[in-house]
Amino acid sequence: MTWRTIAAACSTVFLCFSIASRAQEVPDAQLWLTTVDRSALLALQTAPLHFSDSSESLPVVTVNDMQQFQPIEGFGFAVTGGSAQLLMRMTPERRTALLKQIFSREGDGIGASYVRLSIGSSDMNDHAYSYDDVPAGETDPELKHFSLAPDRADVVPVMKEILAIEPTIKILGSPWSAPAWMKTNDDVRGGELKPEYYGAYAQYLIKYVEGMKAEGIPLTAITVENEPLNPKNTPSMVMFADEECAFIGKYLGPAFENAGLKTEIQVYDHNPDVPSYPLSILGDPVAGKYVAGTAFHLYGGSSSTLTDVHRQYPNKNLYLTEQSVTDWPGSEEIGIAEPVSQVLIGATRNWARNVLLWNLAADPHAGPHTNNGGCTGCFGAITLDVDKATLNVAYYALGHLSKFVPPGSVRIGSNELEQLSTVAFRTPEGKIVLVVANTGNFSKTFAIGYHGKFLRTTIPSESAGTYVW
Repeated sequence: MTWRTIAAACSTVFLCFSIASRAQEVPDAQLWLTTVDRSALLALQTAPLHFSDSSESLPVVTVNDMQQFQPIEGFGFAVTGGSAQLLMRMTPERRTALLKQIFSREGDGIGASYVRLSIGSSDMNDHAYSYDDVPAGETDPELKHFSLAPDRADVVPVMKEILAIEPTIKILGSPWSAPAWMKTNDDVRGGELKPEYYGAYAQYLIKYVEGMKAEGIPLTAITVENEPLNPKNTPSMVMFADEECAFIGKYLGPAFENAGLKTEIQVYDHNPDVPSYPLSILGDPVAGKYVAGTAFHLYGGSSSTLTDVHRQYPNKNLYLTEQSVTDWPGSEEIGIAEPVSQVLIGATRNWARNVLLWNLAADPHAGPHTNNGGCTGCFGAITLDVDKATLNVAYYALGHLSKFVPPGSVRIGSNELEQLSTVAFRTPEGKIVLVVANTGNFSKTFAIGYHGKFLRTTIPSESAGTYVW
């Protein structure tokens, strides 16, 4: 063997050894922490977090990026009419600064990337309205009086400002009720959609999507009816599964197709305690082909039901489109662990591609909301008192994911330990994000395992942390 051969062989061995060594190296991690006593609020911890060869016999949360699950479309809030109204009362400079803090990842922004709008009013408006209200006893089946005017004072300008901050934000539209004249009880509260107006209501929804697009506000998706089994909100409308199925299959789906709309249709938009509702529509050969997936809330039932639906229809997506996360204003503690565990981790571990919290903003009295059916305890992610903004638990809970997990990320494998809920992601930039919630009443020390290396760490009681490396 010549010296050149020996040198070449040594070089090859060194190169292989070098590549193998680099493959085993894991960079230091950073931790953002929120503690129940508010001593840290989504705060970057300065203590170094090194991966080493030993787990020190600690219980291990293993992150496995060879296991890949659903892609992530985004995390965000409902920009209700009431939220938009309060935002428009702020001085322009303060409003812009606040919206950047919510929708940008620069600086201390949490990078919310998905928004839910109500089609017409929700119960978090100061009054109920649709886009085609006519005097009692009159109807308008040709929708000659359709107008987005009620939203142009607040929702439209706020959304334009949000889109200027984050142009790629996804937007979901959800109706609380059809116009009263289309309903069996001629009322904004309760009642059902009359079958003779199915066609008119499909065109009503198309006019909304097209009208918002003309305003520069493109709708990613719509649901057919918010909480179709709940007649108690003002506004609200009951729509049973067979009715929603017929409406989508015979009217809305074909109408969207004929109009050339790319806006997706999501079914149900209610709690997972009645899974037969979305399953019956997904399984329908006519309606099912128009449906992108199922929208869920989490006020009743278990997030594990989302996985049950995924197993039966793995080609249909799952979304968490509403959940209220509230601490009472003035509380000395911040109840962060439970909502991060139950809502954000619970939904994403069960195939949800997004999480939307209810709602973005309310005033110090949980208003504005409608009377006789408006939510009197929905304080929102932010309490707004003119220009004074107070950040609440929903803001920090969502921020533990939205700030670090941009759209296009993919959920990857991670195990859970007793009273330690976890979910992990790989971002488009190749970063690993692990979110951990300690729901126990004492601190938990454990190891994070990744690629054969281990990191020792502690999460205080009833607190949440996001690790990034």
